[in-house]
Amino acid sequence: MGIPERLSALRAVMAEKGVDMYVVPTADFHQSEYVGEYFKARKFITGFSGSAGTAVITADEARLWTDGRYFIQAAQQLEGTTVQLMKMFEPGYPDMNEYIADTLKAGQTIGFDGRVVSVGEGQEYADIAAKVGAKVLYTEDLIDAIWEDRPELSKAPAFELGVEYAGETAASKLARTREEMAKAGANVHVLTTLDDICWTLNLRGDDIEFFPLLLSYAIIRMDSVDLYVDESKLDDSIKANLAALNVTLQSYNDIYEDIKNLGADDALMLDPGKLNYALYNNLSPEVRQIEERNPAILMKAIKNPVEIENIRKAQIKDSVAHVRFMKWLKENVGKIRITEMSATDKLDEFRAEMGNFIRPSFEPIASFGPHGAIVHYTSSPETDVELEEGSFFLTDTGAGFWEGSTDVTRTYALGEVSQEMKDHFTLVAISNLQLGSAKFLEGCTGMVLDILSRKPFWDRNLNFNHGTGHGVGYLLNIHEGPAGFRWKYRKGETEVLHEGMVITDEPGMYVAGSHGIRLENELLCCKGELNEYGQFMYFDAITLIPMDLDAINPDIMTCEDKKLLNDYHKKVFETLTPYLNEEETEWLRKYTREI
Repeated sequence: MGIPERLSALRAVMAEKGVDMYVVPTADFHQSEYVGEYFKARKFITGFSGSAGTAVITADEARLWTDGRYFIQAAQQLEGTTVQLMKMFEPGYPDMNEYIADTLKAGQTIGFDGRVVSVGEGQEYADIAAKVGAKVLYTEDLIDAIWEDRPELSKAPAFELGVEYAGETAASKLARTREEMAKAGANVHVLTTLDDICWTLNLRGDDIEFFPLLLSYAIIRMDSVDLYVDESKLDDSIKANLAALNVTLQSYNDIYEDIKNLGADDALMLDPGKLNYALYNNLSPEVRQIEERNPAILMKAIKNPVEIENIRKAQIKDSVAHVRFMKWLKENVGKIRITEMSATDKLDEFRAEMGNFIRPSFEPIASFGPHGAIVHYTSSPETDVELEEGSFFLTDTGAGFWEGSTDVTRTYALGEVSQEMKDHFTLVAISNLQLGSAKFLEGCTGMVLDILSRKPFWDRNLNFNHGTGHGVGYLLNIHEGPAGFRWKYRKGETEVLHEGMVITDEPGMYVAGSHGIRLENELLCCKGELNEYGQFMYFDAITLIPMDLDAINPDIMTCEDKKLLNDYHKKVFETLTPYLNEEETEWLRKYTREI
């Protein structure tokens, strides 16, 4: 059954249920960015496989909203589906809620599965419906009615993260959470976001491909925790450790009924942006609601000393693997058959040799030539191409080591590339280095500093259509809030930069039909000098991989730009050579030479 046939089947169910407009987001029951196979309803109904996007289906239209990372990919995947691409934040394209408000009529019904829609989103849809005299139906998963071979929920076993990696016990994390609950005047706190639950309890799972997360909900009280999870995933050791924390295991979906039992004696701390609409609507009106950001969000973003030490080890491992990969790639391209997918496999082989490698930390982006212009391109057997000299190979990949997760992008020149390509590569390198060298006062956010990465582009009337950087979780989500680098305000992603945060720095340049370039380092936020002007902060680049000098045009670099690159390459060479053999060391010396 193709996408047009699926849409027809969905419209038949909509008509049967009296639904005139149906919203299908990219989410699971936990507001996750990346979801397990069971939850990929938006991909099922539109054919678009990107990690961000929302579909709106009516009796005669189907539209998909997604952001700039996916415009090229979405246009290709939606071709022939009858689904129209709506480019978010672009002129000429209506905002999704504006479209809903203009299209929904009095007496009609807007539907969505309330479990995969956040409280805020659900309330926005309800407000629009109320204004136009329409109704809301949030209790039906209409996609499930037509998805005959829908995958089952994951049954993969969970595992624990020892304190030698986590740096803090679950008991300590619960105590800190309860301190925040007490400050807010709450005696109950509901958690539905997987990374917050896993971080708090030092648990990890395998329920979402690449991301070590465990499908679960938690209700935290001042002296106990109810954990809603498939108990078959937990071994006896995990159960015993949870019991010692006074954690009671409950069936995964029982939270929807149990939440109804909260009453007038309960003051519930909840984060509306991290709670689904169906669960929220099961709360009794007697419960006193205290809306606060989940305390775990900031706690887990500020890495503790043990985590930082481990993360540095993980970055060295990954950097050594990348140096070996870069050497292998440049020495073998054009001599043996190398494709996007086989190159990715080779990189992971080098990573596995470093020890304590668990899995890739996200779906790899490995794109040759024109594929590089698709920001979040994913190679497949149908699109996999052979690497050849004369263009760029972009690899945006990550490793999950026990010592932490990495997120690294490098772009390599294969053979001789054009002058335009070199100029674009150099521009991206300048941007990366300028942001990475920032010195700033404590209290700044990533929105303040993003101009450092954009200025080299904006000075040339250019831009890259994605954020410049995001936080990185410790064996959790690779995209972790609440801080990041971007020039446009986005709610929940403009936290002050704190010591101990790890944030990526990844500008890019993309030319449709030709090439794409991205260079990504992870930066550790550090405290610098404290003086009469305040506490100064700086970044330490903990990703240590050469920026391909074969693609650098020094003629368009200032003396400062060259010094930043030379200093970075000196640090790369000095840090990595103890882990390399003589041949590898000499090769690295060439690719970290001063320019």
